[in-house]
Amino acid sequence: MKKAIIFLLITGVFSAFYGCKKQHAYSALIVTGQNNHNWKASSRILKQLLDQTGLFSTDIIETPAAGKDMTSFAPDFQKYDVVVMDYTGDSWSDKTKSSFEEYIKAGGGLVIYHAADNAFPEWKAYNEMIGLGGWGKRNEKDGPYIYMKKDSLITDTTAGPGGSHGKRHEFVVKVRNEEHPITKGLPKKWLHAEDELYSQLRGPGKNMEILATAYADTAQKGTGRDELVLFTVTYGKGRIFHTVLGHAGNDTTAFPAMECQGFITTFQRGAEWAASGVVTQTVPEGFPNAAGVVQLENYKPLTLEQLMRNVENYDIAKSRKYFYDLQSRIRSSDRTPATLLSFEKLIVKSLKKKSVSADAKRLLIKELSWMGSDYSISVLKDMQKETELKDEAQFALARLESK
Repeated sequence: MKKAIIFLLITGVFSAFYGCKKQHAYSALIVTGQNNHNWKASSRILKQLLDQTGLFSTDIIETPAAGKDMTSFAPDFQKYDVVVMDYTGDSWSDKTKSSFEEYIKAGGGLVIYHAADNAFPEWKAYNEMIGLGGWGKRNEKDGPYIYMKKDSLITDTTAGPGGSHGKRHEFVVKVRNEEHPITKGLPKKWLHAEDELYSQLRGPGKNMEILATAYADTAQKGTGRDELVLFTVTYGKGRIFHTVLGHAGNDTTAFPAMECQGFITTFQRGAEWAASGVVTQTVPEGFPNAAGVVQLENYKPLTLEQLMRNVENYDIAKSRKYFYDLQSRIRSSDRTPATLLSFEKLIVKSLKKKSVSADAKRLLIKELSWMGSDYSISVLKDMQKETELKDEAQFALARLESK
């Protein structure tokens, strides 16, 4: 009897331990190996983004190269809580397709990342899983175009090819569902870094929940309508998160779309939701708003001290991304007098440094003009004596002294 009790206690401890571990850590598989994008870079970045949450243990599996025998590609999907598709290429074997379908139907998680919605135009189940797809000779036979117009979801059966995008550019993402776990707590609108804005996607469109859209501006050779950029799909018991964001081109070593705080946060939260049905990650301080893009160095948030050092080196020929990051952190803070004063002190400290560029000081003075206090008055008066900064300093002083 005593041995039985000890056994039950031990197994209870192990069950509690592994149950807890399962609740807080998920296994993820990134499928890649063929793509018309830079999959060798993107798959490693996606792994880094998942692993740095502390929630995922992530493997990467590569298919055989294009034109090679695909029968050897047979992942054990059942080992994973979520599969991230970074793949568009040769069709899988029927056995692997069947295994994948069973995995999703039984409750497996799936993330469709960017060009993965170009894959497998002939695979009916896959197209139901992704909801909408493009290219691959998709047309009206594959389902309608689905987009938004004047806040209404449009199902458009017009004939034509599936998949297009205009020039790569920054664009505003508009959250359409503020209560879904993935988007809950995000700003209503935020500016996404230079990316391909996928448009004219078409497909079965079953069991979809729209999370966010972006306007495809005709000035950027877009469609002139609100295209779906983030949405979810259910397939059997499976949860699918579909993001069209995150272009990684073959012609560069910089990937602004994947460096964007907006892409990173929604990808990480979407993967957690696909794996578990919940999102425990908080929206990071400094998440972008519609005023400016926030890009992360090495795909990790900078500390405030690191950020200020980068802002101090700004010149007019360089990107304003670090200043936008600072601006966004200030605007997304609780804006209490104490919090604003802490930012103000950092800005004033930078303004006092002789090594800080005049371009950087002009931007920082403009930021002080709306959120500064009496703490900034003396340094702004000193700035009036400098020809390069006189106008900005006088403007800021006028605003602060009129409060």
